Amino acid sequence: MEKILNYINGELIEPSSKIYIENIDPSCGKAYSLVPDSCADDVNEAVKSAKVAYSFWSKTTKQERSDILNKLADAIEENFDMLVAAESRDNGKPLSLAAKVDIPRASANLRFFAGAILHDSSDVHEMDGEAINYTLRVPIGVAACISPWNLPLYLLTWKIAPALATGNTVVAKPSEITPMTAYLLSKICKEINFPKGVLNIVHGRGEKLGDALTTHQDVPIVSFTGGSDTGKHISKITAPYFKKLSLELGGKNPNIIFDDCDFDKAVSTASRAAFTNQGQICLCGSRVFVQNKIYEKFKSALVDKAKKLIVGDPKSSNSHLGAVVSEEHMNKILLKINEAKKLGGILLCGGERLILEGELKNGYYIQPTVFENLAYDCSINNEEIFGPVVTLIPFESEDDVIMMANSSEFGLSASIFTKDISRGHRVAAKIDSGVIWINTWLLRDLRIPFGGMKNSGVGREGGFNSLKFFTEPKNICVKI
Repeated sequence: MEKILNYINGELIEPSSKIYIENIDPSCGKAYSLVPDSCADDVNEAVKSAKVAYSFWSKTTKQERSDILNKLADAIEENFDMLVAAESRDNGKPLSLAAKVDIPRASANLRFFAGAILHDSSDVHEMDGEAINYTLRVPIGVAACISPWNLPLYLLTWKIAPALATGNTVVAKPSEITPMTAYLLSKICKEINFPKGVLNIVHGRGEKLGDALTTHQDVPIVSFTGGSDTGKHISKITAPYFKKLSLELGGKNPNIIFDDCDFDKAVSTASRAAFTNQGQICLCGSRVFVQNKIYEKFKSALVDKAKKLIVGDPKSSNSHLGAVVSEEHMNKILLKINEAKKLGGILLCGGERLILEGELKNGYYIQPTVFENLAYDCSINNEEIFGPVVTLIPFESEDDVIMMANSSEFGLSASIFTKDISRGHRVAAKIDSGVIWINTWLLRDLRIPFGGMKNSGVGREGGFNSLKFFTEPKNICVKI
């Protein structure tokens, strides 16, 4: 089996321990490559390399950095088919999804921030002819970029692109569950002679590498996307070091369907929001609130749509859903499904592991699952399941649904469906979420502030918010 390697100081190297862990193809449940079981020594080497590189990278011009990031984006596009196949195999998602979303977005992230740094501006404050203040934004140093397993290359580039564009160097830690495209990215970097030490990628278990990286004395800034429990841990252990933190955490996102909605569009979008990427997107709408007048009709239509979704071989163009990411995660989802039944939930469809035939019989497949008759404040409606599981909850009035939608400890995103645009604005203003869509879902503009409220995270990234996060403001006052 192929050995994935760490990428440190421009070289592909084995972990210092020489120990590897198996990388499982979730579509069939079999190991197909080996991942470094790296340790603190590997983190130290990566940070050392990044710190040395910072001395020259931070002094390059914006145009130079822009050109290099665009060159990397070109190389991603040139290796498009290879990366699509790798992302699908590593994650279990359909090839069609990786080709439509994951890999195009990876290159788009790099191009966006390569352009953004050329169009940024500084603040100037004039003091009635006495003095002029202008504010520079300067890079900070070595950035720790820790990305999750659900959108591996997509979210890795979402972090490293603005960090590198603003003049920082990076030590990236991708998920050990889905490491392949990060490894292929490092091979691409080597092929195009990406500046040594500017980007370093260390693979391995989060519990062994996370603390070593986030508390490292030479890492002043941490960007993390992942689970809320891990985010709490990072916040706690880094607090004594006064590091700059961005934490994009979990979501338990409401889809709110009013009775005056475009019915067919609302059903179609609610299904897509529930089951895209096997429900493994932090923005998935896993709580569907439907106004009483259309509840039964909507329930019937959504269940019918869910039953028609094909769960199958990720390589097949007919598959709408592939495998969930790992056996451990599959079992967690199935436990939550059983918990929902014990709480009195009525199972409308799905709810079982799906066993495919032939070579895929040991893959980690779960049927699209819809429940009703669960209290809005029960554990199933308040804990992130992160799988193809959605609950239907009826409501009577705006006040009712706002109260129920806001009852979760999370506040990442929400969607509202209504033809009354005034109602849409009014309800959106009262929902405790960082990102809210009206009559759509997952329509992303890379310029907007992205992040959540409550247990969904700390800080905002995206657009100029990312450029600000990865820099420090420095005010200069000039006496006239």
